[in-house]
Amino acid sequence: MKNKTEILKGLVIRGSRNIITARIDTENGVKELECRIKGKVLKGGDDLYNPIAAGDWVVIERENDSDTAMILSVEERRNYFSRFNQKGSASQLLAANVDFVLCICTPTSPPFRPRFLDRLLLQADIAGIEAIVICNKIDIEYDDIDVDERLEEYGRIGYKVSRISAKTGEGLEDLRREIGGKICVLTGQSGVGKSSIINALQPGLDIREGELNEKYNRGVHTTTMSYMFQLTNETCFIDTPGVRRFIPDRINSSEVINYFREFAPLAGKCSFGLSCSHRTECGCKIMEAVNAGVIHEDRYESFLRIVDDLEGKDNGD
Repeated sequence: MKNKTEILKGLVIRGSRNIITARIDTENGVKELECRIKGKVLKGGDDLYNPIAAGDWVVIERENDSDTAMILSVEERRNYFSRFNQKGSASQLLAANVDFVLCICTPTSPPFRPRFLDRLLLQADIAGIEAIVICNKIDIEYDDIDVDERLEEYGRIGYKVSRISAKTGEGLEDLRREIGGKICVLTGQSGVGKSSIINALQPGLDIREGELNEKYNRGVHTTTMSYMFQLTNETCFIDTPGVRRFIPDRINSSEVINYFREFAPLAGKCSFGLSCSHRTECGCKIMEAVNAGVIHEDRYESFLRIVDDLEGKDNGD
């Protein structure tokens, strides 16, 4: 039998560093192929922890209508969302070609972590992707006034904020309208309910949902790789692994000020110009803005910790 070779285009729906699942359109409907990368590395991906992410479009080679194929190349991305992977000392792609970054948090269980959110929002702005802060589990009573204060602060500086409950359905219809027909990447620490939100928006998917570690009040990892789900209204979700620490990617410490929205207009206007550390100098416009209440003091602290992180000063955040 003579080999029949096809060159096709596929959409990556999940994958690890070695095995990728891509979806192709055929005469008989949608088909999933298990793919491997042809050659050791893809062009342009040698500095990446993983050269392919969910949401990527790839060119693949398949023989004899097989269920397996080889990836020849990755189509040019319009954007990608990533983090710095400390273990691999390289950029880790989490999702590609997306319309929204959905930054999921909870008021409690697990505890509200605004500094973690600040890092997700920073990365979304670095990538040039619109971010939405989604506070899930609002059906659970909480007495931390900082939660509402910080959510209002995110709205004040220009981020969309949505309060929902995947359990009761509160706020889900508004969210469904906001993201309808779009490709969204879900991010957040373990236990915030990313999978629960997808299940609530599309009953019947039955995605595995995690439980909280009662001892430490934090989530148990249930998503081990990014995975794309398509809903019936053409909305796509890319669910990402929950992480407890998020290090921004593709940015150096001196550039952070340009991506903190309320800080950016003051960049370079301090008495010491761009060399100002924004910590002790007289005439620092950032510190003046903090003292005047224009910049939230916790956002300022978050900014300093991210700068320290990028300069190799481990602050444990």
